[in-house]
Amino acid sequence: MTTHSLASREQAIFITCLIILWYSTNIGVLLLNKFLLSNYGFAFPIFLTMCHMSACALLSYFSIMFLKLVQIQRIKSRSQFLKIATLSIVFCGSVVGGNISLKFLPVSFNQAVGATTPFFTALFAYIMTLKREAWVTYACLVPVVAGVVFASGGEPSFHLYGFIMCVSATAARAFKSVLQGVLLSNEGERLNSMNLMLYMSPIAVVVLLPVVLVMEPNVLSVVVSLGMEHKFMWPLLLINSAMAYGANLCNFLVTKHTSALTLQVLGNAKGAVAVVISILLFRNPVTFIGIAGYTMTVMGVVAYGESKRRCK
Repeated sequence: MTTHSLASREQAIFITCLIILWYSTNIGVLLLNKFLLSNYGFAFPIFLTMCHMSACALLSYFSIMFLKLVQIQRIKSRSQFLKIATLSIVFCGSVVGGNISLKFLPVSFNQAVGATTPFFTALFAYIMTLKREAWVTYACLVPVVAGVVFASGGEPSFHLYGFIMCVSATAARAFKSVLQGVLLSNEGERLNSMNLMLYMSPIAVVVLLPVVLVMEPNVLSVVVSLGMEHKFMWPLLLINSAMAYGANLCNFLVTKHTSALTLQVLGNAKGAVAVVISILLFRNPVTFIGIAGYTMTVMGVVAYGESKRRCK
């Protein structure tokens, strides 16, 4: 075996392990969120989000300043800081909304709604930047939305408030990605995702703390009592928070070592894997209409990604 083929094989093994780790952290944090919010009486989705953001702040600082995973990028102006703060607040809204929806909806339906992100991304891109896609690309978004409509009608555990929060979280996630492109379009202000997380996370904690105190005032006493009653709750909460950072880190590394298109394809498959695992673990009832609707949405997302690639 030549040196070149050996290096290629090692690179392929490394990328495969990275993708497995990315799947594990993403699906793991999603399922643990659902488990904590539904099984332990841990009804504090905003506090859970604050735990995630605290872990991201601490671990981002450690990874960049001590492990030197990426080079530190400094904030250069007050204007840049305000842009990052705006992104942080929108990001907070998307994570909080997603966690609240998991309190009321099964993971399978949550993922079906989350798959409509490209629809909201295209919508916000057009509204904010007047960026137009080819008509074929927009046509691919029809089954994306139609699939969720079908899945909603066939979802036995449908909950209106949970659905509204899930749609809001999906829209906020798409809005954040478009807003990021608009606000940090200047070459001098652009940050890689690891440095952006380093600055966004502490801002998110500061924003979420007063919200927790107002909307979840008894969180500390309840969490302490639950931790004493269920000995695994605190370790699960710590693992869950660390996994939230791990998911962001793996997302960055997979993009760095593959491509954005590969990430999109893998993301579509990840959603399907998460749905199957959640159904097996939580045994939430599913219907043929629900499965057909989710399948339609995923196929629409795949077609959308392919049409964008061809148009480029």
